[in-house]
Amino acid sequence: MAKEWGFAVTSLGMIADFHARAIQAMTGGRLVACYSRRKEAVNEFAKKYGCKPYYNYRKLLKDPQVEIVTICAPSGSHLDYALPAIRAKKHIIVEKPLEITLRRCDRMIDAATKAGVELGAVFPSRFVEASQVAKQAIQTGRLGRITVADAYVKWWRTQQYYDSGGWRGTWDQDGGGALMNQSIHAIDLLQWLAGPVKSISGVTATLAHERIEVEDTGIAALEFANGALGTIEGTTAAWPGFLKRIEISGDRGTIMLEEDNIVTWKFDAECPEDEDIRRRLSGKDTVGGGAADPKAIKFEKHQYNFEAFVQALDQGRKPELDGREGRKAVEIILAIYQASRKGKRVTLPLRK
Repeated sequence: MAKEWGFAVTSLGMIADFHARAIQAMTGGRLVACYSRRKEAVNEFAKKYGCKPYYNYRKLLKDPQVEIVTICAPSGSHLDYALPAIRAKKHIIVEKPLEITLRRCDRMIDAATKAGVELGAVFPSRFVEASQVAKQAIQTGRLGRITVADAYVKWWRTQQYYDSGGWRGTWDQDGGGALMNQSIHAIDLLQWLAGPVKSISGVTATLAHERIEVEDTGIAALEFANGALGTIEGTTAAWPGFLKRIEISGDRGTIMLEEDNIVTWKFDAECPEDEDIRRRLSGKDTVGGGAADPKAIKFEKHQYNFEAFVQALDQGRKPELDGREGRKAVEIILAIYQASRKGKRVTLPLRK
């Protein structure tokens, strides 16, 4: 019988509910504990999901049933939760972004490596079937030479959304705006599919929201290491909000994804399975992908993400979506911010 790993969910904001539901549904894991600084939130969460409440993080980390800690805290405090868990020899899974600076990402990665525990990131879009078959098609050369690779995230967030949390829209806790908080899923998926980014130019602005320090709109032009060119468009100022799109073209084919859907799957050399892929993987998304409502997402994506993590633990290998993978999208976004501030093209890797 396969092992069931004991999970704890920490910092019980909105995304923690999706973590809990994913853990309850997954194979290879069970929810045993939760923690927040807010006692009422802990009690409510523990009752709802049938797990042990903790009001002291250090005590939770001493619980031998807790083997994996998922971190759902504000982005700029992920490291603060991660380091004590790592010292307690717990494996950790960190909600996106991994952290908001490369130094803080690297401190987390280095600490986990030295402690001999695994650090996982959360980018659930990698694990849906549409993304998986797209990755396979690209890896097997069906697109030929990749020429253009684009990500479009035209979402909407109300002013109330930003006003409802003191950390939202701040540099020190959110780490950025429409790019770092919302578009990061598409940015990770783009670089995962199209390959490493070599250089970036970009511009950001705050156009439709008040009382925030960060951008609600960002545009970037990319040069990939393989020579392809691309764009990123990320905004929370596009009413009423639309599903995120990834479009990748080469000299032998084109794949276009819209959230969990394949909307274009065309190659110069058709394969027998292509028609079945088009039939099965079009029109799958019926939720909204968070385009206008951050709660309008599927917990199953987190479930697949978590299952892949524990499978790696069971097999004694590093997770495919580990801390170093989680760092990549953060670096791209920070490069866009740097390019916007300096008004010139920025080359990766960034200097820390």
